[in-house]
Amino acid sequence: MKKKLSVIIGLFLSVSLQAQIHEIGVFIGGSNYIGDVGSTTYIAPNEPAFGILYKWNRSPRHSWRISYSQSTISADDRDSEEAGRSLRGYHFENSIKELSLALEFNFFDFNLHTLDHKTTPYVTSGISFLKYDNLYVELGETKKNGGKSSVAIPMIVGVKSKISRSLILGVEAGARYTFTDNLDGSNPKESSLSALRFGNLNNNDWYVFSGFTLTYTFGEKPCYCPL
Repeated sequence: MKKKLSVIIGLFLSVSLQAQIHEIGVFIGGSNYIGDVGSTTYIAPNEPAFGILYKWNRSPRHSWRISYSQSTISADDRDSEEAGRSLRGYHFENSIKELSLALEFNFFDFNLHTLDHKTTPYVTSGISFLKYDNLYVELGETKKNGGKSSVAIPMIVGVKSKISRSLILGVEAGARYTFTDNLDGSNPKESSLSALRFGNLNNNDWYVFSGFTLTYTFGEKPCYCPL
């Protein structure tokens, strides 16, 4: 009986020791859009973006990440190198509010409980839920027609480093492939607005958040080992 009790207590302590370290922090940077209006440069932030994020570090190599970000995305055909867009002269602004759940993978071990300096590149992907303005363009003027929601696939690359015992600074760029083609008002779904559609109606829109993250770490030291 004592042996069984010792095993149960040992298993309980092992699970307790695996209480993962946590991170909470902020994202500050910029956003840009890629689609049927304006420039097609992939990383060219032209609007401020900010957010908050939480990470649950499951091991020195991977963590779950939840984040909320928002920004205004905008584009102007006059910034495009394509002659057709420059002559057309469309422009728009849209409000993006994004909630994401993702898995972050570190290329090198990033055990935050060691005292030595740690730096690693990382990649992140998962799923994002976004809300945006439902736009359409009439006689060259962009108009709003309520709000819409959609999903997107975030693809983020970055580098992060410990700058103190409890603070981690990162720099990252993350493209979002959306499941909508109407962030810019080029493809409204309403049948009454079908005559106003323009651009490549077979390609969905993208937007990019790029900037810095600063997170504060807390939580008990995990053992990072299997039971």
